[in-house]
Amino acid sequence: MDSSRRKFLQLAGVAAVTASVGGRTTEAEAAEGSAAPSPDAMPMRTFGKTGVKVSAIGVGGFHIGKPKDEQVGIRIIQEALDAGINFMDNAWDYHQGRSEEIMGKALEGRRDKAFLMTKVCTHGRDKNVAMKQLEDSLRRLRTDHLDLWQIHEVAYANDPELHFQKGGVVEALEQAKKQGKVRFVGFTGHKHPELHLRMLKHGFPFDSVQMPLNVFDGSFRSFEREVLPLVLQRKMAPLGMKSLTGNANPVKQGVVTAQEAIRYAMSLPVAVTITGIDSPDILQQNLAIARGFKPMTKEEMAALRNRVAPLAADGRFELFKTTAVYEGNEGRQQHGFPPQGEMQG
Repeated sequence: MDSSRRKFLQLAGVAAVTASVGGRTTEAEAAEGSAAPSPDAMPMRTFGKTGVKVSAIGVGGFHIGKPKDEQVGIRIIQEALDAGINFMDNAWDYHQGRSEEIMGKALEGRRDKAFLMTKVCTHGRDKNVAMKQLEDSLRRLRTDHLDLWQIHEVAYANDPELHFQKGGVVEALEQAKKQGKVRFVGFTGHKHPELHLRMLKHGFPFDSVQMPLNVFDGSFRSFEREVLPLVLQRKMAPLGMKSLTGNANPVKQGVVTAQEAIRYAMSLPVAVTITGIDSPDILQQNLAIARGFKPMTKEEMAALRNRVAPLAADGRFELFKTTAVYEGNEGRQQHGFPPQGEMQG
């Protein structure tokens, strides 16, 4: 039995503790049992009500599979771990499983350093499909358990009903937890706050909720205003994604800097800001922002929101909310839509 598995079993029966506000580590928690952290240390935050500590930024799994040379992805993951980033994001269908395979290779001998998450991609299919995908993910990731397993991409109008139907994927989350293959469970989505709210209305005890959180979101179909407060109220771990809107177009067009955008996202009361990193240079950029991180003040955040509001209000930088272009092929297939590249709007 490897050390990460032993650690998991030791934690499995521990009662949950109350998280600090917004999942942030308080000064008292940071100082508990040790000297003050180094100014260059990676900030750690509390994962919802679990008491588990995770890095304030995480490595996004989709981007790990983008470089043609898998050694680039392996290097990014290992250098991120060495720098104190422990949160690793992934999904069963990223690059047809390639992202999970690369991450599995990178984590060999380092699994106990990672808080490992991947996502299940049933898109309406039953729990048997979900459990088969779980086994695929465990094999590719070269581990016997996940720290977090999330329902991927709640993006279609009938997804909440499909996920909660009898024999659906939510039952698989429960089953995987009982079997000890998964520590925590959650769901993700980028489409519309209403879909997240409908998922939460079921009252299921999700441990985490992943959503797009960026400076533009504050002015358009806002997850920050509509979903984040409820997630915090229920002491779930909020996971932020798309801090640069998924394609960094606002940075490329000079609307905001990468530092402004990522600092804004990290200043929200989230457990982790998941960032897309497809090169060692981007990793170093994000590490420079995260190390010794000091949150923006409320006034600074409001000023930045107001500055970009005229360009945010029509959704031009968040097309993942208004079009089907960004939905993954696995979900498209199950919902009867053409694959990416064959559908506009």
